[in-house]
Amino acid sequence: MSTPTVTGRVHSFQSLGTLDGPGVRFVVFVQGCHLRCGCCHNPDTWLPHEGTVYTPREIVDKAVRYREYFKEEGGITISGGEPLLQPDFVREVFALCHDAGIHTCLDTSGSILNDATKAVLEMTDRVLLDIKYTTDALYRAHVGCGMETPLAFLDYLNEKQIPVTLRQVIIPTLNDNEENMLTLRAIAKQHACVDKVELLPFRKICQVKYDKLGIAFPFADLPEPTRESMLALEKILYDQ
Repeated sequence: MSTPTVTGRVHSFQSLGTLDGPGVRFVVFVQGCHLRCGCCHNPDTWLPHEGTVYTPREIVDKAVRYREYFKEEGGITISGGEPLLQPDFVREVFALCHDAGIHTCLDTSGSILNDATKAVLEMTDRVLLDIKYTTDALYRAHVGCGMETPLAFLDYLNEKQIPVTLRQVIIPTLNDNEENMLTLRAIAKQHACVDKVELLPFRKICQVKYDKLGIAFPFADLPEPTRESMLALEKILYDQ
């Protein structure tokens, strides 16, 4: 009796991404997310049974077309949604990528840590890990989970020595302050696997998606950070 072919649900692709990991990336945005972050840019990825069904081989065949643009630094990034809701699919995509000599990157909230997740990480060359806030209260209020699992996820990445880029969206009135920056810096320094920290400015261009879906954008009334405020926070974060 043959083993059923693993498939996954995909929302969309970006063929030449430059903001989703090192170098030029073929980015796969998978469908489905169990979190409800107040700043989410992709509410159209939430529902797990939407999207288009693909096999891992179909994904890798698409990625291979852009190999000439990857150079040595680039590769494939699986984002979402939350990729770790489809661990068997992601693992198989990454395994095929490794067979083809393509660098693999996982963009995740780190909110799922189990054996299936660990199997994915065996095939992952780099993780983009969102540390959305640095207090459990803000996590529970604006994400939909506690902070303990993302931190345990980071501990596991450190144990396995998987390179990590920490990322945080800066949201005025919530995490645009010195205390948050100092805590984020401490988290990074406590984990040798972290070799980069990125601050991303909160933007509201996603409002049109919420309007189209007929749902409220939780952070619609919050301001976007200024360039000056982002530079000030980066100075706190990066100054030794």
